[in-house]
Amino acid sequence: METVIKAFLTVLALYFGMGLLFGLYFMFLGATKIDSIMTDSKKKVRLLLFPGVVATWPFLLGKLFKSKTAN
Repeated sequence: METVIKAFLTVLALYFGMGLLFGLYFMFLGATKIDSIMTDSKKKVRLLLFPGVVATWPFLLGKLFKSKTAN
């Protein structure tokens, strides 16, 4: 059981680690490619959105790739 818990925590740490890296990229560069309104947003708004981006990064990554192929 201990091995299962360690594996789960490792996967969870990797997920949120990738989310943090993606979140930093997305908040400064990627968000404007999906939503043009984000170009005028303040840093406080981006800071409030950051936890949600970290948690849902696989979905936003898919949207980011779709927006690049559409343009």
